[in-house]
Amino acid sequence: MVPLKRRKVVSSFADTSGDEVPAKFPLVVLFLLERKMGASRRVFLCQLARKKGFQVEDTFSESVTHVISENNSGEEVRTWLDSHDRGQTPVHLLDISWFTESMKAGRPVQVLDRHKLQEQLVDETEVEVFSVPSYACQRRTTLDNHNNVLAHALSLLAENAELEDEDGRGVAFRRAAAVLKALPKPVTSMMQLRGLPCLGDHCLRVIKDILETGTSSEVEATKQSERYKALKVLTGIFGVGAKTAARWIRDGIHTLQQLRDSGHTLNRAQQAGLEHYEDLHQQVTKAEADTIGEIVERAVVSVLPGAQVVLTGGFRRGKLTGHDVDFLITHPVEGREEGLMPKVVSWLESQGFLLYQKTTRNSYLESNDGPARPASNIDRFERCLSIFKLIKEDKHETKQLGKLSENGLETPEDTCSSLTHVQTDPNPATPSCAKGQIHSGEDTGHRLWRAVRVDLVVSPISQFAFALLGWTGSKLFERELRRWAGYEKAMSLSSHALYDNNQSRYLRATSEEEIFAHLGLEYIPPSERNA
Repeated sequence: MVPLKRRKVVSSFADTSGDEVPAKFPLVVLFLLERKMGASRRVFLCQLARKKGFQVEDTFSESVTHVISENNSGEEVRTWLDSHDRGQTPVHLLDISWFTESMKAGRPVQVLDRHKLQEQLVDETEVEVFSVPSYACQRRTTLDNHNNVLAHALSLLAENAELEDEDGRGVAFRRAAAVLKALPKPVTSMMQLRGLPCLGDHCLRVIKDILETGTSSEVEATKQSERYKALKVLTGIFGVGAKTAARWIRDGIHTLQQLRDSGHTLNRAQQAGLEHYEDLHQQVTKAEADTIGEIVERAVVSVLPGAQVVLTGGFRRGKLTGHDVDFLITHPVEGREEGLMPKVVSWLESQGFLLYQKTTRNSYLESNDGPARPASNIDRFERCLSIFKLIKEDKHETKQLGKLSENGLETPEDTCSSLTHVQTDPNPATPSCAKGQIHSGEDTGHRLWRAVRVDLVVSPISQFAFALLGWTGSKLFERELRRWAGYEKAMSLSSHALYDNNQSRYLRATSEEEIFAHLGLEYIPPSERNA
């Protein structure tokens, strides 16, 4: 019979090799900062210090007396301490040289000036420290913000995280960028950011690099990354998400031409997105959005007199350009909107305005978990995702591809003659000029029309205020509204309704102002929701 081996109890100061080493210097407690040092090197140095009899903490605490860092400035380490609410803790901020000399001597050597990290002396009374609320839905953020460079850098890192299907990291960067957008003045010192919400160590490091050098090495490396470039191009195709793009990259596809040559089977949305890629990547102007709005309103009113059409999205928030155009449609009489979308789509198709469309029905009342608590943030309204054919205004050309008449767009039969067919949907729901084609490099500069992404959404009047709020954005502002409702008010907010979980009832609202009032928030107009 083999006797059981007695388990050896190892103190927090023991060498990881198993040799018991008592703490020889109880008044000295070390913490090694991993930033720029690296995890593996930090582990090695911690083991070395414990073997020499030093007390080393794995996490920063009030008992720490000496903070050791490598290749960091005093301000960087102080910023790190501030982010962990330890900025006022009296500790020695020391360079790795003090640690090396102490290990060689086998005891803590005297702290000299050359060991200390140099901190820039700033008169805190002359520095304006910013303060903003924690939730983006509590802050007013206009398009004219004072920290575009910093916010853009964090937004790019957020985009990269989202392209890599890392939504959590993406949201963290978006929240940090939103804080910077809301500040009343430009950031000139890291001290101004002390105590601000949503600014973690990673974001603070990026901000500091830009303030000190004018750029961030991480941001620049991301911009130059071949994978980032490929993901950006491929997900820029209408109908292509991050997972599909990542799969194509694994297959060696990095460009549009490689995709065209690959023989991959594309669904209708992806075919249309690739065909009209160049057009869809041009910014849509407010004037173009208004022109499309006039056409959509004509279509809606022609099939349902008295119906209302509202331009939403970024244009409602005051933007002058955008990537697509969103319209919310309703009727003052509840129920009259039922069956409206197919008629509107049919009218637009008959007039030659739609190059692609996919319509989904309203599934709001079919949810098993209750209409106020959807399984995802995507609403369940009846909607039409489309690619719209918009006639360009050309003052130098007298010849027009088609003309807008009282009945709509009159288009010559040979409009699509220059497009190359590679795949055809056997049951198309689009005009013949959009059936399964992939753009073959046609010069779009000489066409008198362009493709524009347009979304149409139909809402009952009882849900219109919630739909208008949800479809106005920004995306982060809406996310923060839902988070505020859940965590602060025990409510469930969606683009359909507001549900009070404590009282088990829906709260009615006929305007956005009423929704904000239910949530206990100051009303913020659309032009100040650009978080």
